[in-house]
This record gives sequence, C-alpha cells and structure tokens, in this order.
Amino acid sequence: MRIVVLTGGIGGARFLLGVRAYAREVGAEVTAVVNVGDDLRLHGLRVCPDLDSVMYTLGGGADPERGWGRVGESWTVKEELAAYGAEPSWFGLGDKDIATHLVRTTMLDAGYPLHQVTEALATRWQPGVRLLPATDDRLETHAIVSARSELASPAAANSAGSADLDGAQRAIHFQEWWVRYRAQLPTHRFVFVGAEAAKPAPGVTEAIAGADVVLVAPSNPVVSIAPILAVPGLREAVTDGPAPVVGVSPIIGGAPVRGMADRCLAVLGVECSAAGVGGLYGSRATGGLLDGWLVAEEDADTLVPDVTVRAMPLRMTDEAATTAMVRAAVELT
Repeated sequence: MRIVVLTGGIGGARFLLGVRAYAREVGAEVTAVVNVGDDLRLHGLRVCPDLDSVMYTLGGGADPERGWGRVGESWTVKEELAAYGAEPSWFGLGDKDIATHLVRTTMLDAGYPLHQVTEALATRWQPGVRLLPATDDRLETHAIVSARSELASPAAANSAGSADLDGAQRAIHFQEWWVRYRAQLPTHRFVFVGAEAAKPAPGVTEAIAGADVVLVAPSNPVVSIAPILAVPGLREAVTDGPAPVVGVSPIIGGAPVRGMADRCLAVLGVECSAAGVGGLYGSRATGGLLDGWLVAEEDADTLVPDVTVRAMPLRMTDEAATTAMVRAAVELT
C-alpha cells in the first residue's frame, strides 16, 4: 500500500506520526508532500519551517511544549543578533535550528535542489517516511495588507479585511503577517509568489500517480495546503489521479485545533467550521478535491455535497489516537 499525505504546519507534522504508525502496521509506504510557502531567508540562511517541523517531529527532536523548533534549544545567537540590532528581530532562530539552516543553505548554494537537500538532512533524523517539498522552486506565501495598517489603532488592526486608511495595499511575507503581526492586520488576500512558474519537485507527481490513497492532513487549508495545490500540475495530479482523496478537518467545534486558521479563513470569507473547510476543498466529483471528509464528533452533522463524511474523535492526544484517525481516513475510501 502506498499513502501520499499533503501536509504542512505543526498539525500536519503530528498527523504524520499517526500515518507512520499506521503504515508500519499494514506495511505501507508513505510519501509526505510538504508545503514550502512558509519558506524564507533570514540572516542569509534558507529557513523551511514546515519541512523542519515534519523532520524534527518524526525524528524525535521537536520541542513538545512549544510545538515547533528543537527540544532543549538555546538562543545565544538570537541574543547576540539582538545586541547588534540586527533585523528582522521578530523571527528568532535557535542555536540548534541554525545548524540545520547552515547545512541546507550551503548545499543549496552549491547547486543541490531542495528535494535532494531535504533527503540529505533526513538521513540524520530517519523520519520513517519519504519527505518531498512540493517544489524545488521559489514559492512564498505573501499577505496583501492595507499599506498603513500597522499605524492604525489596535481595534482597526484586529478587523481583518477592513478598509485601508488611504486605499493603498502592500505585500508582506506570510511569516511577518503571522509571527510579527499575529495575523491582526487588515488583510485583503493571500498570494503564492512564484507559484505560476514553479514545477512539482521530482518524485511528487509520480508518488501521487502511484498512490492507493491521498490524505489531506489537518493543516491550515489556506496557507499550508493551498500553496501545495498552487504548483502547476499538482492539483491536477491529485484530482485526476486514480487514488481516492480523503481530508481530515483542522476545525473542531467551530475553532481551529491550533494556530490561527480562523483568521486565514476570514480573509477568504469562509466560515470557520468543518463544513466551511470541506466546502472550500469541494467534491472531486464536481471539480474540487475530496472524496471523503473526516470530521470531529462535535461536527457530526457536517454535510459537504457529493463528499462522504464520517465523524470520530480528532484530538491528536497521543500516537494511538492519531493512528486511529488515520485508519478511519483510509477506511473511508
């Protein structure tokens, strides 16, 4: 059996723990196609937050309390950069984490593509699944915000999508929108810079074409899953492929399990609910993505036209609970 997972973020990384456990039970092979829209360059280093979250989580090196970064991290370099007044100061890199970025950047600068660099980094962590970036090419998620929004009052900044002070707009990297401004700027839309010229990384479409099932992790649908599908040819590989596509809702009882998916959905005008996200993905039978949609027990009354919906506990409290979710998703096919 061959399983492909479209994934990104902390939720996606933790979901893969269950996918890996299930795969070991049934003897399946797993390929994780990981979002790169969050990637950015800081202090000359290429940082890939989602690839690293998956790698550290599956390799046993992630901080379980923060949910991101390395366990037992120290921050000497961050403190020294702050002492120099180096910017950006709103995004901190831990000392252990910097080692990963140094190796990655050195390899990229030497001409190795990102999928080969990711494979090399994974040899240390032994994640137990094949990790592939959605693309080797530049793809960055940017938020289009009101140009002077950070000068507005806190009340205005908290009103996503509100009118700009002078009608002007500007683009900022998603990480700045998310980390620096905590998703509280008046925001008009998200754009995936470079997506139109990007190509799927080698192995991605082949893995999807050979899959027995494609799972959409309970990741942020707007900024984790959508950038993957924005790579030309990748959505078509999923929707036109032979494998059934089953998604797992990141929303439980009208609220995101973690993070700020509700604010991202609000920018799109999509209701923060299992039904809202299911409708955003849509049915494969009518040009959308899904054949099946796994929702929480709290959302058992969810209906998505032309999609098979099943309800079960979706809290990833431990590996056993997450594995049960994965098993239910596969059986939904």
